[in-house]
Amino acid sequence: MTRLIDSYRRSIDYLRVSVTDRCDLRCTYCLPKGFKGFEEPAHWLRHEEMARLVGLFVTLGVSKVRLTGGEPLLRRGVTDLARQLASLPGLQDLSVSSNGTQLARHAAGLREAGVSRLNISLDSLDADCFARITGRDCLEDVLAGLREARAVGFRPIKLNMVVQADVNLDEVNRMVAFAIEQGFILRLIEPMPVGDTGRASQGADLSRLGETLASQFQLVPQVLGQGAGPARYWCSPDGGMSLGVITPMSQHFCASCNRVRLGVDGTLYLCLGQNDQMPLGRMMRAGASDQELVAAIHEGIAAKPERHEFNERPEQIVRFMSQTGG
Repeated sequence: MTRLIDSYRRSIDYLRVSVTDRCDLRCTYCLPKGFKGFEEPAHWLRHEEMARLVGLFVTLGVSKVRLTGGEPLLRRGVTDLARQLASLPGLQDLSVSSNGTQLARHAAGLREAGVSRLNISLDSLDADCFARITGRDCLEDVLAGLREARAVGFRPIKLNMVVQADVNLDEVNRMVAFAIEQGFILRLIEPMPVGDTGRASQGADLSRLGETLASQFQLVPQVLGQGAGPARYWCSPDGGMSLGVITPMSQHFCASCNRVRLGVDGTLYLCLGQNDQMPLGRMMRAGASDQELVAAIHEGIAAKPERHEFNERPEQIVRFMSQTGG
């Protein structure tokens, strides 16, 4: 089948799949307290429906798939879904993004199912600050999940820290030291104006901060392969730890974007910062054939926008991050 190349000559080989829009945390930059506007469970794709759509993407050249949410480990049977996807011929990398609260009891199952990598959200190592950001006092659950993930053999483990200028900027040094000590990959992320909560978050310019931290902790620039993702990296001299910065606001990376997102209802989102989408799930449930779905995927990829407009039009994305798929 014809591979997925958008109108700006970008090869799309990475699919992020939301298995649920529910989450057990209410991070201040993601979901507002008391939010109840979740997708009806009847509209969630069943595991076999997700596997069918993901399988079509893989036949079209997608080699990397990430299971996201919401919080994906809240979805019943997520390890069974992971096992189905890991067996797809042509899929080279299956990973999971999680907030870590449920990780201790799922890590072994995910590893056995064929998940190769984990990205864990961790915005603070201070229990009080963690609770203020997430709405729950459960830092120890996340740390226990990280310990279990290492124990069952996950390498590498990435930590994602969303840095807010007035909330946890002063904790970045501590997080870098923690990552060095534990051998984690730490990625600092600028909050994006997705939904009211995202627009209310005050970010920091991480492009400069990354270079400052690299100098402070004696890290050296790390060159990764093409298509390795949006982060710019530095690593410790022994290669045991890496620091990355993801800068959608201060220094966007849209020219090399290689990804699209599949919502829990099967909606294909072409850009995190635009409203372009394709209702693949609705088409599938209306009886679309694989050939018709493939044609719709190509049509969607052809319409993928050149770039987001977070700085120019921050008000345009009203959906919350968990509704898009991480």
